[in-house]
Amino acid sequence: MNEEFTPTPQKKFSFSLKRVIGFILLLAMAAVFFYSAYTKSGIAFHKFNLVDNSGAFLSFQWTFVDLGINNIVVAGIIARLFIGLELLLGFLLLFHIFLRQFTYKAVLVMLAAFTVYLLFVIITQGNHGNCGCFGDSLAMTPLQSIWKNVAMAVVTIILMAIYPVKPYKNQEIIAVLLFMVAMVVPFIMNPIDLDNKPEAAHEAIDFAPLYKEAPMPQADLRTGKHIVAFMSLTCPHCRKAAYLLHIIHHQNPDLPIYILLSGSAKYEKEFFQETHSMDVPHLLVTDMEAFTKMAGPYVPAIYWINNSTIEKKSNYFQLDPKYMREWLK
Repeated sequence: MNEEFTPTPQKKFSFSLKRVIGFILLLAMAAVFFYSAYTKSGIAFHKFNLVDNSGAFLSFQWTFVDLGINNIVVAGIIARLFIGLELLLGFLLLFHIFLRQFTYKAVLVMLAAFTVYLLFVIITQGNHGNCGCFGDSLAMTPLQSIWKNVAMAVVTIILMAIYPVKPYKNQEIIAVLLFMVAMVVPFIMNPIDLDNKPEAAHEAIDFAPLYKEAPMPQADLRTGKHIVAFMSLTCPHCRKAAYLLHIIHHQNPDLPIYILLSGSAKYEKEFFQETHSMDVPHLLVTDMEAFTKMAGPYVPAIYWINNSTIEKKSNYFQLDPKYMREWLK
């Protein structure tokens, strides 16, 4: 009787093969979630030293502003919670916690949510630029990221079929501890900056060279209040700033934002495809000497100008529509 229930060598081999394949796929899925959280966090490691790479986190944070969350602090909290959720899913996969009961399903739900967002991006902005799914470390278009999500969903479904690990002792306690770690780490590694006001200034700026010959700025930057951003077409930080200004302009079209660009016209198409900032009023300045005199030695340079006087200066960490509106009053 017992011999009938004894697994054959072929069944043993098939079972072991499924376990090995399942384990490898599980580790790969966990690694993807860890890498995704790491690249969005704005923290990089170079030669074992922490390096501030906040531009990557800012781009991710501002996607929530683009979705309609007008408070930059709230958007920052939500962005950190999303990073924490990716860390949590990586931990749950790595430690084999409630795989069939919860984790596999949660992975599919998160992949579906990201895919819906990417479809929204393609419909509204086109399949251009870096979607930010892996920060600045691995550039992917929205469509490429959708295919990545589809592949991960297929792998998850395969894991549900071949790698159903039974719950083990004290999983609930381990799960709670991992949840606490995952949710706290993004706030520790990248604390929320509640003081993102631009710095005060009082400097004259001469826009006269821009109005000597065509093409000229669409607005008269010499009078009234304007937020003018000086950027280079090939500067990566300028592209971050341009993307953020695009979102602000999209949500607040009445704000007087203007972009002045420098560089070869051959880079314009690439610049606007990546930043989606074609809708922001802009001008490519051909007189490099005049551009440098207005912008100063570094770009991006973002000046809050009142009647040809720079009253405030900000970097792209300090772009908040709330303060812009307060200044314009």
